[in-house]
Amino acid sequence: HVQLVESGGGSVQAGESLRLSCTAPGFTSHNCGMNWFRQAAGKQREWVAGIGVDGSTGYLDAVKGRFTISKDKAKDTVYLQMNNLKPEDTANYICNARGDWYCNNWGQGTQVTVS
Repeated sequence: HVQLVESGGGSVQAGESLRLSCTAPGFTSHNCGMNWFRQAAGKQREWVAGIGVDGSTGYLDAVKGRFTISKDKAKDTVYLQMNNLKPEDTANYICNARGDWYCNNWGQGTQVTVS
């Protein structure tokens, strides 16, 4: 399984921005679909954004217009740019890959706290 490692989380005030990164070696060659999920304390995990092999993207309604998912194939990295953060965005953000056996995996997560 691909090793997924997130970074970029932190504590910010409402209205500020963060960019999360997920390194995923080989995700392009294995045609992995890439996703970001989040899980707030005491809540169920929810899907936030995804990007397909063809570059198509999708978003949770609550983050549309504020979050952007992208990928840099040369760096084996997927990003989540988060603008105008709100307290309700506070959660552990988890990188996910989907596809063949190699792809299917979850990262450890990176904490985002908005106050």
